[in-house]
Amino acid sequence: MTCDNAALITPSIVLEGCIQLVSIQPHILIRNAGLHTLSIKVEQPTQSRAGNHSKIMLPATFKLCCGISHQHFKTTSGLKNTAVVATTRKLRRMLTEEKCVPNTIDSLAQKDIFCQAFRVEEEKMKINSTLNTEELFYIKQGKEALQTARDILKQDDGWTTEIKMENGDTVVSKVLPGIGKVFKLEVVLDATTEQVYSELHEKVDKISSWNPSVKSIQILQKISNKTMVTYEMMGDTAGNIIGHRDFVSIRHCSKEGSCCYLARIATESKLMPPQKGFIRAETGPSCIILRPASNNKKKTQFTWLLSLDLKGWLPKAIINQGLSQAQVDFAEHLRLQLSANSSTTSS
Repeated sequence: MTCDNAALITPSIVLEGCIQLVSIQPHILIRNAGLHTLSIKVEQPTQSRAGNHSKIMLPATFKLCCGISHQHFKTTSGLKNTAVVATTRKLRRMLTEEKCVPNTIDSLAQKDIFCQAFRVEEEKMKINSTLNTEELFYIKQGKEALQTARDILKQDDGWTTEIKMENGDTVVSKVLPGIGKVFKLEVVLDATTEQVYSELHEKVDKISSWNPSVKSIQILQKISNKTMVTYEMMGDTAGNIIGHRDFVSIRHCSKEGSCCYLARIATESKLMPPQKGFIRAETGPSCIILRPASNNKKKTQFTWLLSLDLKGWLPKAIINQGLSQAQVDFAEHLRLQLSANSSTTSS
């Protein structure tokens, strides 16, 4: 391991000959001195500034290290775990011997912030190494749709009631610039979030078996357990204004704690060009949120944000009425399916 300025090096640790970590203090100098060399040199802060500086600089320093050493870690077997262990040991030694910002060091070590950072980097490397450009683009589309939908659902003002059922099911709507009219359904389902998730994501191609509004759903491309490209044909049932429409969509799933997000947005796929006899409609940023009901963990609070551009020449008044009713009908068909599954399981 070499460095072009030896005066910058203080007592350090060497991780499998690839990374050199010097005492972590606020003023940082990062050097990529060679293909497998990473050096960090910092100056000793004054006592009054140490705490505030370190809270900012320690996480920033480590993230920068991860970025610089990304390609090295990707090709060096066993380095990540060694780096985490050695870094943590060094920090604890600094706490004991140097008394360097003890509160910050101890907090970072206890919360395993370094382990978490490496796990994130490792997951990203796994994804990037196995997916092509098109697949990465689909994942990006799905994540962006999810974020847009979540931002919309955070808006509490400006919603207009479209339908309010006796059982508490409610559909509200709102007009958004650049998107158009969106609809939000709120219901409580007598099933766990895992059961609802299974029906809507894991068995998405079986939805047509219990929802008469859908003629078929085909998985065109399964990118991962979280992301897929689907082709959906709407059923030509009585009163279904979406009949003779089809959709090509990205479906992306994300789980955060006890909540599950099922996002969807229109995309294009060479595997399914426009079909004769169907109008290719488009799904705007849409999302279903599943979370345990507050008063009963065996029930699910179901929130569905729906944004559709049906194309064609249908009057807006008919579209608005049809889409809100379609959400209510969907909830009822979903209830029947969940109930049938529950009866089958119990018997």
